Amino acid sequence: MLHITGGFFLVGGTVTAGVLTILAQRAERPSESALLLRLIKPAVIVIGVGIASTLIFGLWLWHELGFGIGTFWIWASLVLWVVSSALGGIGDKHRERARELAERLAGAGDTMTDELRALLRDNAVSWLAGAATLAILVLMIWRPGS
Repeated sequence: MLHITGGFFLVGGTVTAGVLTILAQRAERPSESALLLRLIKPAVIVIGVGIASTLIFGLWLWHELGFGIGTFWIWASLVLWVVSSALGGIGDKHRERARELAERLAGAGDTMTDELRALLRDNAVSWLAGAATLAILVLMIWRPGS
């Protein structure tokens, strides 16, 4: 049950961060974008709890349920877990740069610039992290080969 709760934290935080990112992209003023990007910080904490708990309790379940060491879907999920975590960290640093620029622009006239719009749109790494997270979810539900 704790593994599933961790999965809900991971997926819920990821979806929340994605929605807030889209809203920040569509904002008309840097102050609005900055606010929405700041709201992602609590979602990142939820994602972190989900990442840790899915790994810890997932490994425990692997042992408790007696899955073999060569179970493909578990190994694929672990690889995707590493990829998702790494890409999410890179995307978080990019988001912070966008937030800092948005806050500077908000204090200097609150006018949107092409540079900020480009930073807000250029978040492919975060979207790839989200896709990897959803792929993990699919593997956990489908369990190919089990």
